[in-house]
Amino acid sequence: MSLLLANLGGTMRFALLTLLCAGACWAQLQGIVDIHAHSDPDSMPRSVDALEAARLARAAGMRALLLKNHFAPTAQLAYVVAHTVEGIQAYGGVVLNRPVGGINPAAVEQLAKFKGGYGRVVWMPTFDAENQVQVSGEKRPFVSVARNGKLLPEVLEVLAVVAREKLALETGHSSPAEGLMLIREAKRAGVTRITVTHAVLSPVSMSIEQQKEAAKMGAYLEFVYNALLPSAGAGRSTFANYARAIHAVGAEHCILSSDLGQAVNPVHTEGWKTYLDGLLKAGITQQEIDIMARRNPARFLGIE
Repeated sequence: MSLLLANLGGTMRFALLTLLCAGACWAQLQGIVDIHAHSDPDSMPRSVDALEAARLARAAGMRALLLKNHFAPTAQLAYVVAHTVEGIQAYGGVVLNRPVGGINPAAVEQLAKFKGGYGRVVWMPTFDAENQVQVSGEKRPFVSVARNGKLLPEVLEVLAVVAREKLALETGHSSPAEGLMLIREAKRAGVTRITVTHAVLSPVSMSIEQQKEAAKMGAYLEFVYNALLPSAGAGRSTFANYARAIHAVGAEHCILSSDLGQAVNPVHTEGWKTYLDGLLKAGITQQEIDIMARRNPARFLGIE
């Protein structure tokens, strides 16, 4: 289906997607806040652009999208989306990968200054993270967050800016040990909203005990639908694994998100419906879904 959609013209594609999402999708997705939405324009293939993603989300009754791009800030894009598509909230942020200078406090300061307050989240390095490059067995430049068991001075500087500007923090593709260090130091710096980026998906791959430790320090654990799809490769998880981890950590410490937008995967709204159906069948209650897909992500973005 995704390959078919990619070959359709914009108007026809949106009409088909809206039809697919009609009816039951509306009630099921009402009020959902997706903090992990990829879209065009991007430097890798995406299924829909940001305006299409927002229109589909609005048609399904969703409340908000956090637009993520690994290589470019998205606060400007969120501003355009929010002013073009009424009835859906859109927010952005910056991922501290190499194209923005890596661990760059100036990039974070600028994010906070963009008009409208649409820049809400700072991600530690993802595709360029040292942990990502090492786990993938690649030989290319990377961005480090720690050395010899300690966070780098520039990381501490970024955390100070995040706290001062009242932004939210995500741990990116850091290793479990790095993620726990980031949470600990972020809390010490005064950061109040922290999420472990797709805690189960490689290369993060936190154990349940590590997830519990992160939650005990006040961080949310993100569970993405993308990790349940064939595109996740050898690191693919299962609904049963998700249910086990969520019940061990507690829904009050978890966030559900899509991490969709890849050309080979379902579009966000289509994926969300399948995601929620699978979680319910795996033993997650509707009340737990409400907490993880509505309340917690709204708190993380500061839009309660």
